Amino acid sequence: MTSPRRTLGRSGVAVSPLGFGAAPLGNLYTPLDEETARATVDAAWEAGVRYFDTAPHYGLGLSERRLGEALRARSRGEFTVSTKVGRLLEPHPEPSGSDLAAGGFAVPDTLRRRPDYSRDGVLRSLEASLERLGLDRIDLALVHDPDDHMDTALAEALPALAELRAQGVVGAIGVGMNSVDPLRRFVAEGDPDVVMVAGRWTLLDRTAAPLLAECAAREVSVIAAAPFNSGLLSTDHPEASGHYDYGTVPAAVLGRARALAAHCAAHGVPLPRAALCFPLREPVVASVLAGFRSPAEVTSAAGHLTHGVPNRLWAELDTTP
Repeated sequence: MTSPRRTLGRSGVAVSPLGFGAAPLGNLYTPLDEETARATVDAAWEAGVRYFDTAPHYGLGLSERRLGEALRARSRGEFTVSTKVGRLLEPHPEPSGSDLAAGGFAVPDTLRRRPDYSRDGVLRSLEASLERLGLDRIDLALVHDPDDHMDTALAEALPALAELRAQGVVGAIGVGMNSVDPLRRFVAEGDPDVVMVAGRWTLLDRTAAPLLAECAAREVSVIAAAPFNSGLLSTDHPEASGHYDYGTVPAAVLGRARALAAHCAAHGVPLPRAALCFPLREPVVASVLAGFRSPAEVTSAAGHLTHGVPNRLWAELDTTP
């Protein structure tokens, strides 16, 4: 069962409200076997997910290859794929045996990432991604985490994507980052259809509010990634230790997460449901993007969005200090 799709900016490219973040398909932190990876994508499709996001960075190309293979038998016009530019993959001259320490993925480091936000780098990156995905086109191309390369990304990477958009090679373009202020600069100075903001427009962290307002004024859509704040909001009761994928969260953040969980419990609403539903309250948000490691996780997330959250609970969650 599919949900009504939302269009990205003025592009005509549409995404499902729930997006499939394919970083786990690249063995993020721990290995994922081929059978489970394929079954997870299949479960997403059965749950109505039609937007899938990946990147060369994820598992040094493994995520793109697995996602492409899982979607190969699907009708190309029925799904939307986004991938990213800014990190070229090249042979590693001195591999250590694992990418875990350098990149966070449990894959052999026979390749390495080289930052390249030049026009040529964009073209080379997309060509390689198309080959790994086995697709004839990219629906959405995003400049990936250009924090240390802002000027080059604005002068070369985004304009190169705009050229490809004008030629019909890609359907929509944008930028994906964790940081809010750099994204605001791209919206003000560039011509993106969409920005992907990770972990900054969530039930717990709402620092992207100014970005959303500016995007709405300029007809730029937002994809809200990492709605669970690295796992903190992924269970009904956040762990007392506060230790999650990206380390240990500050005590004040953990306390707020547990207060949000208590409000949800009082209304009989699972905390993950509120976390997934929150970003989509804003019309400018086209999709909420979460990473999935198993069919059960996908099915659960789709169910959360279907059931929704009562307005009386939002009133309490919005005022939780």
